[in-house]
Parts: sequence; C-alpha cells; structure tokens
Amino acid sequence: MPEYRALRTRRSFLDLCKDADAAAEVTVAAVERLGVDAAIIFADILLIVEPFGIGLDYGKDDGPVLHDPLRTAADIERLPDVDVPAAVPFVYEAVRKAKAALKVPLIGFAGAPFTLASYVTEGGGSRNYVYTKTLMYREPEAWHMLMRRLSTAVIGYVNRQIAAGADAVQLFDSWVGCLAPDDYRRFVLPHMRGVINGITPGVPVIHFATGTSGMLELMREAGGDVIGIDWRIDLGSAWQRIGYNVGVQGNLDPAALFAPIDDIRERAGRILEQARGHRGHIFNLGHGVLPDTPVENVTALVDMVHDLSSR
Repeated sequence: MPEYRALRTRRSFLDLCKDADAAAEVTVAAVERLGVDAAIIFADILLIVEPFGIGLDYGKDDGPVLHDPLRTAADIERLPDVDVPAAVPFVYEAVRKAKAALKVPLIGFAGAPFTLASYVTEGGGSRNYVYTKTLMYREPEAWHMLMRRLSTAVIGYVNRQIAAGADAVQLFDSWVGCLAPDDYRRFVLPHMRGVINGITPGVPVIHFATGTSGMLELMREAGGDVIGIDWRIDLGSAWQRIGYNVGVQGNLDPAALFAPIDDIRERAGRILEQARGHRGHIFNLGHGVLPDTPVENVTALVDMVHDLSSR
C-alpha cells in the first residue's frame, strides 16, 4: 500500500513493530483500505527470538538477518534463561489498541517452532536449509532442546495476544515444506502438537504452512481448527484429504494478483466452487501478498469473493 511505503521511508521495519501505536495504525489501515473480513496484527515472526540475544536485523530488502546463529548444541545451551513473551509487551499493546479500533475480528500470530528454528539456525532465509537439517540429523537432542525452548516461547506469546484481545491465532510454518514427511513426523510434529494444545482453549487456531502438499495429513494430526494450504494443490483435494471436520484456509497463488481482473475473478470462482457445500472455508492467498502487487487488484479480489460467496 502506498500509505505504508510512505511510512517506511521515515521508519524502519523493526521500529514500526516496536511502536504499538504505529503497529495498530497499520493494522487498522489495511482493513479499512482493503475491505477484508478480519485483521491480522502488524508484527513479525522473529520478534520473539530477538530476546535470546542472537542479533536480529533487517537489510535493505527487509529480509531478516540473525548475526549469531545457533548451529551446535553448545550454541543452544548458551541461550539465556529469559521470559521471552514478557520481553515484547509492545505486541500486546498493539493488539489492544487495534482491537479497540476495529469492527472486524483480529487475528494474532506467531511463527511455528520449525520456521523459527530454521531462521535462527540458518541466520536468515535459505534455499536448502543445510544448517537446519545438519543440526537435526547430527545432534537430534540439541534440535529437540531448541524446539522445546521455541515452543514454550510461542505458547506464551500467542496466549498473551489472546489475553490482549486477539479473536483467533495463526501459526506460520512457512518453511516446513523443505522437510520429508518422515522428518516432519520425527522432528516437528510432537512440538507443533504441544504448541497447539498449549493455546488458550476455545480460541480458534489456524495452522498454516507452505509446500506441504505431501504431508497435509501430518499437519492435521499436529492440530488446528483450520489448516492453511498454499496454491500447489487444489483446495478441494486438500480438504478431502484432511477431512471436513476442520476448516481450510486458502489458496489463490499470490502471483495471480498480477493477472487481468477477469482472470482473477475466474480463479477465485474456481476455488470457491471447490469449497461449495462445506462449512469453514476462509478465502485467502496461498502465501503473503507479493511486493508491487497492484492494490486495486487486491481490493477487486475482496469484492469478487464477497460477491461470488453471496451467490
């Protein structure tokens, strides 16, 4: 959004995240501009790893950099004993302020343990996740120790967002699709199940990941009231596999928003048709909005979904 880009010329990304008033303002502005049915709090998944003292920073392209990555058992054992959720009070204040200003539900969120672990191990984004998988395979006890530390932090973090007013929470496991299903079962699923079971009862949990067409059933086993899916599988096929007793979120390809308006409408219609007759579909993109996406195409999509759904 131009309004957000203008704000970013004056403020750094981390500065915005740590300013509760600004974060709430950005959250509300997006809803008002786009006309969506729910808000998600403006924050970043790595805010809760910064208190561990691993040097979080953002480069010119906003990509995260962690200057002191954790790659050995000794690195993990040296992590300070810190109350991570208590170290980010600005997030909960932003939730309270945004909730007070919104007329739609507010979604809180956190990175899932694996995605957080991959960031702190790799030192940033990765294509092959060599450091992450090396730690898993060579030092599995250290891996599980790291996942337990992160899981505890995530539980406390999302529960404080709920206490501040979040109506639902979403767990982003953006990078877990790099794993083989057996590795997910062994190294991720028990921790993910523990996080979801630790979230305040009665609050809906959206369990989202990308590149996981080969392990949707394992994601369902890990838990969540809604399973988020990306665009690499038909929504109807995914829902049939995981069962209609849970909701599904997705799954338009974000790049489709660069297509002509008529094509966007056709694609949205096909997704909605696959959801016909089943309760619990949240229309969404299969991942985040890409930079340079025309804002008018996003608002057009929102209008299309409202129109087609009402029919």
